Amino acid sequence: MDTSSCFISLLILGLAVTLAGVTPQVEARAFFVFGDSLVDNGNNNYLATTARADAPPYGVDYPTHRATGRFSNGLNIPDLISEAIGSEPTLPYLAPELRGQKLLVGANFASAGIGILNDTGVQFLNIIRIGQQLQYFQQYQQRVSALIGPEQAQRLVNEALVLMTLGGNDFVNNYYLVPFSARSRQFALPDYVVYLISEYRKILVRVHGLGARRVLVTGTGPLGCVPAERATRSRNGECAAELQRAAALFNPQLVQMMAELNREIGSDVFIAANAYQMNMDFVTNPQAYGFVTSQVACCGQGRFNGVGLCTVASNLCPNRDIYAFWDPFHPTEKANRIIVSTIVTGDAKYMHPMNLSTIMALDSRV
Repeated sequence: MDTSSCFISLLILGLAVTLAGVTPQVEARAFFVFGDSLVDNGNNNYLATTARADAPPYGVDYPTHRATGRFSNGLNIPDLISEAIGSEPTLPYLAPELRGQKLLVGANFASAGIGILNDTGVQFLNIIRIGQQLQYFQQYQQRVSALIGPEQAQRLVNEALVLMTLGGNDFVNNYYLVPFSARSRQFALPDYVVYLISEYRKILVRVHGLGARRVLVTGTGPLGCVPAERATRSRNGECAAELQRAAALFNPQLVQMMAELNREIGSDVFIAANAYQMNMDFVTNPQAYGFVTSQVACCGQGRFNGVGLCTVASNLCPNRDIYAFWDPFHPTEKANRIIVSTIVTGDAKYMHPMNLSTIMALDSRV
């Protein structure tokens, strides 16, 4: 190669390096999270609400050992899904650090206390209801479009993985919140479930309309088996029957509704994750998963540590890895790892129509 050719090659290489430094590049698959406290990683820290986890002992086992707003002793489900897809954890959408290159990782829009319905969680005051989460998703796309251009922004969203976790609060913090609640007077339980599913369908249609093409949707866990419900609704620590009935009605109808949507769209956009069965595995046989108990929360007060909030004044277990539940409502990091492992590799009993590893393999070929 002569001197002039060498000089031109070096000039082009230098220009390419310079441009790479100026224009943000999309590398790993983006990840977006919508939902409630099971998947909130800190949005509520920025809101005037009682639904928050930004004080010790929350985060005691997080890498920084500080409370982050995650309702966990450590990592939560979105953190572990990010690990599984080879991405860094998403930041809360309200976090000031979510800007520039960080936007290309995705965003977490979830907010503790919310549900499918707008009247769910009203006692928590200022929370980001699902309609607002979707508006923030639109706003996010505008910000990314300004960063990398509209075509690249649309591609980023279309190729992203989305997690949606809703429904539990519509029972725990609405229908069954108080005796003779407004919704329980309006609907018999089976009719309430039909109403919830019809409203959830609108949300999923909206998410698809905003560009989502791979959406993991978790059903509710075994609502009656969390320590809070065992403590307040059962005599001998058994799972609360009425809340279990609610989950048993809701989850199959959710799977059916998503299957119908997929048929209408002509593609497997919505993937059902059977969170109920994933949780029931270690709830009914905790020792098989290394837990000493699934009845008692690690952090809490009163019966089964299931009463009140997890605070510095609470009873706190010394070893979180032998407890399935961290606080009266939320799993420990270890339990979250079991759940996410099943999302990644679980068979048709847990994941329909496919698990996350199959999704990743299929989408890598596109």
